[in-house]
Amino acid sequence: MLYRHFATQEEIDRAYDPMRGRDPVVLAKEWRERSEVSRGRHRVSLDLPYGPTLAERMDIFHADHPKAPVHVFYHGGYWRALSQREFSFIVDELINAGITVAVVNYALCPQVRFSELVRQSQAAIAHVYTHAAELGVDPEQLSISGHSAGGHLCAMLMATDWEGTFGLPNQLIHGALCISGLYDLRPFPWSWLQPKLQLSGRDVQEFSPLWLPCRVPAPIKLVAGEGESKEFERQMSRYAEYLSQQGQTVTQQLLSDVDHFSILEHYLNDGCFVEWIKGFHDL
Repeated sequence: MLYRHFATQEEIDRAYDPMRGRDPVVLAKEWRERSEVSRGRHRVSLDLPYGPTLAERMDIFHADHPKAPVHVFYHGGYWRALSQREFSFIVDELINAGITVAVVNYALCPQVRFSELVRQSQAAIAHVYTHAAELGVDPEQLSISGHSAGGHLCAMLMATDWEGTFGLPNQLIHGALCISGLYDLRPFPWSWLQPKLQLSGRDVQEFSPLWLPCRVPAPIKLVAGEGESKEFERQMSRYAEYLSQQGQTVTQQLLSDVDHFSILEHYLNDGCFVEWIKGFHDL
């Protein structure tokens, strides 16, 4: 067997295919159009650098009042596609709730190694926390969320030794929402993604949140969609169990009537994601 009960690449590819019944070109075009509208609605600082490389940029959507809570969002794309610009549309209700939102861009595989992608995700949080005054946000009210690959990155941020690596408090994140995340990387070296990701055995071990201690003592919410493949639900449940064994405050939920992409609509139209994020900040 290559991974669990999967004997062939074709089986793994089917189990981890989020595009079932979807046209990726149409989907990305719709997200770009909706995001352009959202950027026109709010006061936004585009492409703010958070590190030295060209990819290390974020778009900051400012809430109306100073020292607002800040929420940092990481996009999906299986670590090898898309950018922050397709995902501006998730900010509207968060801004209306008085939360400033940072939508993060990061370099993609195979242009960089997987380790660099994780490092950039960490650097974005460190930048928001240490530059809170100039960004007009409260560093003591920082939360995160991410979708798909972004859900994995959020789990990696919760596993980061912030004190030992960055000299920052391990309590700097006050809540994490991981949406349709991947927490065990073992299937991907056997999948169609491997030529892009180029994961080594060491990468799988070092960057699978399922095998890492959770170092940030903050609540974690895990969600997946009923319309996704069962592997997304299984990974969610296995990671929730692992976090619970560590004494972490974790909840999981399988949302009905959504697939891997329509699940993002829960950021909008009184969706549950905004209520959960507000809960991280006692709003």
